[in-house]
This record gives sequence, structure tokens and C-alpha cells, in this order.
Amino acid sequence: MNHPPTDNPTTTPAPHQPRTAVTDTPALRADCSTCFGLCCVALPFAASADFAITKKAGQPCRHLRTDFRCGIHTHLREQGFRGCTVFDCFGAGQQVSQITFGGQDWHDDQAAARQMITVFPIMRQLHELLWYVTSALALPAAGPVHEELDAARERIAALTAGSADTVAGLDTLALREEINPLLSHASELARATVTGRRPNHRGADLIGARLTGADLRGANLRGAMLIAADLRGADLRLADLTGADLRDADLTGADLTEAIFLTQAQLTSARADATTRLPTTLTRPAHWLPAGPAQPKARNRSAPR
Repeated sequence: MNHPPTDNPTTTPAPHQPRTAVTDTPALRADCSTCFGLCCVALPFAASADFAITKKAGQPCRHLRTDFRCGIHTHLREQGFRGCTVFDCFGAGQQVSQITFGGQDWHDDQAAARQMITVFPIMRQLHELLWYVTSALALPAAGPVHEELDAARERIAALTAGSADTVAGLDTLALREEINPLLSHASELARATVTGRRPNHRGADLIGARLTGADLRGANLRGAMLIAADLRGADLRLADLTGADLRDADLTGADLTEAIFLTQAQLTSARADATTRLPTTLTRPAHWLPAGPAQPKARNRSAPR
């Protein structure tokens, strides 16, 4: 949903180009310039703190321009569309637009438009899962499962290259349940390199928790609710953040350099400043503040007070 406006319409490839399997990391990053604004059409949202209006699935957002760019891209947060800024399709938009449908946009064919609306959310799940598997392969300590991860990556990549009908018929929930144990194993191998106690807060309710300066190295924070948590100066190196809810969490001065399975969307949903240390694969969100006062160093504290 995060489409910068442009004065020139997107140039698309010829309709009958061969399908391409996604295996490289750049292909798992959203490229709005080659997408037909699918997230702005296919996905529904309700008026809330994250969205200023209610929109049904299949209904184009009123801010989507005829060139498939967002008319308020530079003011999404100010206009009440914070939810758009934290959405990440993991490259599914350009895959559906340019590969699955060969550059045919949804304006041209209503039947294709309906199919695109069905395929896009499924492709997004495939790309997200592919991103996690690719990230797991980047963990040196996960070497013992690299062969299985490679096989999983090739399998998922082949699915992303399928026809629209094939993708629409996939059971992504079953696929995720099959791959998740492998990702968990990779995480365990990586976190095992941290000496000492490794906190287990999997699925924990840590909403508003005071974790300033906490030593969370190697922690299991999968699915943890960290909404508005105070994580200033916390050490989150090699912490597994799969699915952790970081909305409005304060990451000022935190060390996330080796955080496991941390996504760009999670960062964008949080608050921080220039002192927050990030993995090299992620970028500092534009709404984060410049550097403020020095934050407390991480202490040997892993649970909220």
C-alpha cells in the first residue's frame, strides 16, 4: 500500500514472458513501480487508528491514482493511513503483476481483476514464507538444517512461479505448518550460540512492559505482544522476533543488529531514533526521530518489572 507517486506510468514487459521463480532477496522486497497497486485494491480495511476509511476487498482505495501510485504516499501517516506504511507484500505485488499475469493490469480485464484479487493475498503468504526461509539460510549457526532449508526454498519458489489457477488453489496454511518447525529449529541453533540464560517469552503478553536496558540476547519472543513496550537500550541481538507485535514499542537505542526474523514492517510499526542499531538488511523508517539523549546500557534483566 506504500506507493510513491510518479509522473510517468509504469512500463510493463510483454504479456507472454516466461515465469520466473523467486529465490533472490531483492525479489522479496516490494517494488511498487512494477506493481499495479494490488494491495490498494485486493485488501480490505476498516476505519480505525490505522485507516481513515473503510474499504472492501476488491474496491480500489480512493487515493489510488490511474497510474497505480498512491496520491498521498508522502503523507500517509498524517492522513490517517498508518496501516499502509507498515504493510509489506514481500515482493508479491510485482510477482503477480509482471509474472503471474504477464504485465496485464486489472483495468483491462474484469475477469483477470477478480483473479488477481484472489491470487495476491496467497502470493503474499508464499513470499513472506520464502523471506523467512531465505533469512534462516543466512544464519551461519543453522548450518545443520541448511540442506532442508534449501529444499524448502526451492519448493516455495517453484510455487510462486505457478499459474494463477495453481496459486489460487494452494493451501498456504498447511505449507506454513510444515515449514514452521524448520524455521524454529534454525532459530534454536542460532540462539544456542548465546551463553547464559536465554529468556523464553514466546507468545507472552508484554504490552507496555518496562524492559529498558534489558538483556534479551537469544530470547524467544515469537508471537510476543510488545505493543507500547519500553525497550529503550535493550539488547535484542539473536532474539527471535517472529510475529512479535512491536506497534508503538520504543526501540530507542536498542541493539537489533543480529535480531532473528525481524521484518521491515515490524520496525516501521515501532518508535525509535538514530541511536537504534539495525541489521544491515533493513532500513531506518522515515518517521523515526533523530538521535536523542543517551540510552541506558543493557543490563542482566530479561523480564518486566
